[in-house]
Amino acid sequence: MTQITPPKAFRQGLRRSLPFVVIVVPFGTLFGVVASEAGFDLVQTMGFTALVIAGAAQFASLQMMQDHAPILMVLLAGLAVNMRMAMYSASLVPYLGKAPFWQRALAAYVLFDQSYAVSLERFEHEHEMTIPARMSFFMGVAVPISILWCGATAFGALVGSVIPSSMGLDFALPITFIALIGPMLKSLPHVTAAVVSVAGALALGWMPSGVGLLIAAGLAMLTGALVEQWSSKWAH
Repeated sequence: MTQITPPKAFRQGLRRSLPFVVIVVPFGTLFGVVASEAGFDLVQTMGFTALVIAGAAQFASLQMMQDHAPILMVLLAGLAVNMRMAMYSASLVPYLGKAPFWQRALAAYVLFDQSYAVSLERFEHEHEMTIPARMSFFMGVAVPISILWCGATAFGALVGSVIPSSMGLDFALPITFIALIGPMLKSLPHVTAAVVSVAGALALGWMPSGVGLLIAAGLAMLTGALVEQWSSKWAH
């Protein structure tokens, strides 16, 4: 079978990123609007976005700042929301672990839900791809989404005050995660972890800002790990 060249793999990744454009643009715009309304200036908003590039963690941290939560809780909430990135990184090691360090560092910077989900699906089904081709595909997915996220955030921060609330940009947040998580619920551990996370977040919503989210995330990860362990033992 003919090997896919890195330039071709990048173009393929670019095409796979296109469906997310309709979600990333309003999602990023919404964050820019919310950050502006929270008192962030343009430099602060863009610094936050460029350094983190993680919509869910940014929204969670910003919400806690608005609730005047202690800085330690803000940091812990952001860490909890982004804890999944460590698991993402671990699962990509078999496919990208032998790439040059600078490439792995760049991939870590633009590792988020979309770049991970799309790339992992491709890597699992096409084992013949070379490491340069895999990295090119990954970057093909990640680069345009990252640029659009930052651009949309800047747009939202600049014109947020004139965007009517009737536009309902907040639809982008739940749709983004439904689109990403839905196709990934392929096994019992995934489903049980999702159910526990939702149930936990709802049940613990009365707790101080961010605390319930931290507990729900921990319970979900523990449940998923236990169910996976039980499933493996049952299969053998």
